[in-house]
Amino acid sequence: MGFPLDRRMTWFAAAISLVLASGCAGLRVGQPSLYRPGIRTIYVPVFESDSFRQNLGERLTEAVVREIELKTPYKVVHSPSADSVLRGRIVTENKRVLAEDAFDQPRNIATDLEVEVNWYDRQGGLILRNATFAYSPVAFSVGQTGNLIPESGQSIATTHQQALSQLAKQIVEQMEIVW
Repeated sequence: MGFPLDRRMTWFAAAISLVLASGCAGLRVGQPSLYRPGIRTIYVPVFESDSFRQNLGERLTEAVVREIELKTPYKVVHSPSADSVLRGRIVTENKRVLAEDAFDQPRNIATDLEVEVNWYDRQGGLILRNATFAYSPVAFSVGQTGNLIPESGQSIATTHQQALSQLAKQIVEQMEIVW
């Protein structure tokens, strides 16, 4: 003797609801994560700077830490004994005049920033190896240009901040596992 039809329909509807409520939570296809599973914490010391401009290294470090916390599963810690260490150095910072007015006053200025970044595991080995950079200890190098237009109220500080934000995004994107 089976269940009455109404009771079977109720059980069927409950089972369907359960499946729909759970969605595809258990479904995994391909790489389980874009980030390294053996790394949970990362230490980011203040980026060094070869520039004479004050606080560029500190500002870039802030932007990188913010981007790591926002976009990755890694937890940024203040201890060199973390699972990994991300070190960087601003190697180039300069300004170029792109356009002048009739009185030779700069009207559009580009600022160029280039950063070398090393990402090490706990044992001191490079996590990222790119054959292009195999001849040096640099895991990767990124650069960014920002435009300064004084008439629109921009300053060198706002232009640098835009470039630093873009650099931070590029650096964190390099932390993903290559498929």
